[in-house]
Amino acid sequence: MIRLRVKELAEPRGFNISSLSRKADLGFSTVKRIWNDPYHDAAISTLDKLSQALKLPIQDLFEQIPDEKE
Repeated sequence: MIRLRVKELAEPRGFNISSLSRKADLGFSTVKRIWNDPYHDAAISTLDKLSQALKLPIQDLFEQIPDEKE
């Protein structure tokens, strides 16, 4: 399972949902959904914009979580 780390990477850089959505040129509701639900599916183009706004490689936005079944 993949978890997005957007919130935990954005907050130390001084971003909130609103400022990140402006910087990434994404809709507020899109960023809010990803921010509040790190397991939400997101388009690669959206993640690319977020990584550019955060000045991070796109792979830093992901964390692999082992499935509970294992």
